[in-house]
Amino acid sequence: MAKINANYRKLKAGYLFPEIGRRVRLFQEQNPQAVVHRLGIGNTTEPLTPTVVAGLREGAERLGSAETYTGYGDEQGEEELRAALARFYERRGVFLDPGEIFVSDGAKPDAGNIQSIFGTENRVAFQDPAYPVYVDTNVIAGRSGEYDSKAGNYSGFVYMPCSQENNFIPVPPDEPVDLIYLCSPNNPTGAVASHRELKKFVDYARANRSVIIFDAAYAEYISDPELPRSIYEVEGARECAIEINSFSKFAGFTGVRLGWSIVPQALVVEDSEPGELNRLWFRRQTTFFNGASNISQKGGLAVLSEKGLAECRELIDFYMENARIIREGLSSLGLTVFGGVNAPYLWLKTPGGLSSWEFFDKLLHETGAVGTPGSGFGPSGEGYFRLSAFGHRGDIKKAVASIKEGLQI
Repeated sequence: MAKINANYRKLKAGYLFPEIGRRVRLFQEQNPQAVVHRLGIGNTTEPLTPTVVAGLREGAERLGSAETYTGYGDEQGEEELRAALARFYERRGVFLDPGEIFVSDGAKPDAGNIQSIFGTENRVAFQDPAYPVYVDTNVIAGRSGEYDSKAGNYSGFVYMPCSQENNFIPVPPDEPVDLIYLCSPNNPTGAVASHRELKKFVDYARANRSVIIFDAAYAEYISDPELPRSIYEVEGARECAIEINSFSKFAGFTGVRLGWSIVPQALVVEDSEPGELNRLWFRRQTTFFNGASNISQKGGLAVLSEKGLAECRELIDFYMENARIIREGLSSLGLTVFGGVNAPYLWLKTPGGLSSWEFFDKLLHETGAVGTPGSGFGPSGEGYFRLSAFGHRGDIKKAVASIKEGLQI
């Protein structure tokens, strides 16, 4: 008799973003004349740049000719794109072999799938608050106990709290763990780890034969040259870290779908030899995945061209100007706002001791603005609220004006 994977039943009810959608729909039904200002889910809004569109168009047109048509490609990613990514990292002083780079359909799938090459007995630590996919996919894999609704966490997991006191950058656990999930620039807090802070994790991981799974999907938003954009800028990281990245927020590929992961040949764990984890990820990808769209990969090549990079960085500057408008507007009300400087997310401390969901409802009903409750990202997110800088400029300004006019503090 067939049975389900019972680990799905452990997942806390109501995934964060669907619950937000449910509450917004109810508000609109009850207030049909109200204008909703969306500052919530981090989805890009501005058009792809001309160079990138030309690259995608070339990829599509190549499929319309018998002379240039291609079917399945290399599951690891087209060699030309992997080589371009290696050159992209080389500009940061990070030297990678293209065979260490695996092109995919985005950072989110990689963040969820990468844990499949590790045993289910591994103990996992999470930066808290964190993007939900890290925790949820490890629950589904069977690495957790039950969810504790009062504590807001799962037994069996180690949570590394991020708070105002530690500038929202965690410190390594006091106890041994096997897998460590970090995200910098962080979604949701907007905090960025320094070389010194990442070095603590690298030293911990090397000492404990742990693996850091490092999500760098927002690295291109870092404007401070003193801050690392890749964990491989830290000495020793190649022996203990996997990096995941994406074109989604970098170039507006949220719907195009293209990302990559890096599994160094030097990466080892307790029961492996150098190169084995790289081979395991290659086997996983060639078994479960037929490779990213060849059209998308042509677009990725266009992004990494000199002209493409310049255009995409202008797009990033646009979103960061949105972040400045939101940050200054909310700060003018006396609200405490973090982030929004080297990341497209702003992390707001809820006023008056309100819970994250209480503030969500207050903001929605008083101003029509929609954000993301911090508690949805983990127990340390309670009492905080995420706002996103992704949006059309006019919409951002209207949202900030509505908040300044209507929010009762």
